Amino acid sequence: MSNIHPSAVIDKSAELASDVKVGPNCVIGSGVEVGSGTCFVANVVVGENVKIGKGNIFYPTCAIGGRPQILEMEPDAKVGGLIIGDNNTIREQVTIHPSMYPGELTKIGNNNLLMIGAHIGHDSILEDNIVMSNNVLVSGHCNIGTGAWLSGTVMMHQFVTISRWCYATGLAGINHDVPPFLIISGHYPAIVRGVNRRGMERAGLDKGQQKNVMDTYKKLYRQNETPLLEKAKELASQGGLDENTKEMVEVIIKSGEHRFGRYLETLRH
Repeated sequence: MSNIHPSAVIDKSAELASDVKVGPNCVIGSGVEVGSGTCFVANVVVGENVKIGKGNIFYPTCAIGGRPQILEMEPDAKVGGLIIGDNNTIREQVTIHPSMYPGELTKIGNNNLLMIGAHIGHDSILEDNIVMSNNVLVSGHCNIGTGAWLSGTVMMHQFVTISRWCYATGLAGINHDVPPFLIISGHYPAIVRGVNRRGMERAGLDKGQQKNVMDTYKKLYRQNETPLLEKAKELASQGGLDENTKEMVEVIIKSGEHRFGRYLETLRH
């Protein structure tokens, strides 16, 4: 146990792999599980029943698994859990909250970078290879797809979905779902500005697939004044879409099921 600093406080029920490093003044709560190669640098607080995978690094003063910020929640109310995958980098002052519902989870995938001051609200799901710059604020019940990149001080309304390989510019305030591969900026409402070419390359799309995405973007966002939802339904009815462009259209159609364009709102408990 030479990897545990003497000032660290670790609940006796916590299960840590033999090579986990726990630095000065860290606190690890009951029922926590931590995989091999994970490091808590210093002054990290991990709440109860958090499951953490392999190869993660938690920088000083981040707070992981603290109770959700819900006004009407009683101090002793039972909450759900938080599960974090492998090889994530969690920088200083990041906060991640568990689910507000017993038996449910907030989920963080693999290979994500959460920069200083980012916040992940309860019941949100982050997939893989996501980058969040400083002070990104993710409300409860949000979904963020693989490869999304959120610039500094991006804010997400509750129940918003940002699809895979999107790019949100700094200070964007996002209150509706965003289809994959797009660039979005501004706030209330944020507006689609273009296609994330770098994201398509990182996603491994070949030239033909990239052209299909660009053509579909133009049909949806750059042609005539027909409402977006109608254009999406028309493209869906025509068929012939590849998996990427089909996903773009489906996100728009699903978000249209809610009056504010947030499909997850239709799945409220």
